[in-house]
Amino acid sequence: MTQMDQSINVYGAPLIPCSTDPLTGFFRDGFCNTCDQDQGSHTVCAVMTDEFLAFSKYVGNDLSTPRPEFNFAGLKAGDQWCLCAGRFLQAADEGCAPLVNLNATHMRALEIVPLAVLEAHSAA
Repeated sequence: MTQMDQSINVYGAPLIPCSTDPLTGFFRDGFCNTCDQDQGSHTVCAVMTDEFLAFSKYVGNDLSTPRPEFNFAGLKAGDQWCLCAGRFLQAADEGCAPLVNLNATHMRALEIVPLAVLEAHSAA
């Protein structure tokens, strides 16, 4: 297994937690940390909205339905979640991107999403 990438946010500062309730992250540690095995680049700390959750379900990733077999209660508006950078960019292109907690968004998100696009959706 490859070492986890450095826990640095898009501004070069230490990454802060995204969410522990619900528990998120590729490593389920509350942070949007990543590594080479994280093919989806779960690096964007997104604040869920009803509009985004409907969009995500429509494009094939239902994040709102509980999946108890995976200890997943389902997401609702206001929950923070480490979202795949590509899905965020797709939602931004479609005009339904969620807000972003930039201090909890991993620097590797910038390999897929320009900083200006992330900043345009800043929750702060």
